[in-house]
Amino acid sequence: MKDYQLGVIESRFADIIWENEPIHSSTLAKKSEEELHWKKSTTYTVLKRLCDKGIFQNVKGTVTSLVSRQEFYSLQSEKFVEETFDGSLPAFLVAFTSRKKLTPKEVAELRKMVEEYEEG
Repeated sequence: MKDYQLGVIESRFADIIWENEPIHSSTLAKKSEEELHWKKSTTYTVLKRLCDKGIFQNVKGTVTSLVSRQEFYSLQSEKFVEETFDGSLPAFLVAFTSRKKLTPKEVAELRKMVEEYEEG
């Protein structure tokens, strides 16, 4: 599994890209100024860093993702469960539900997911 690590601000910046892609780098700089209060140089520095990590690409000024938002957060979740709970999803769920009670709707959704998984 590729190690994609983003800080809070980098994640907010990545969300701007995912929500607007494909996006021209100059438009991205304007949105970053509006939403994150960044200078143009900060936008380009962080963009280059995320491109170097293999999450995005900037081809002739057009920024697109190489990793979808869903894939990115799925990888982050897998990594968290692996590192924190020895890869045990049941252990994660026990820890999670010991402080946060699931709603009947959430329980039904989980049951449906397990049933669909068992059916293949």
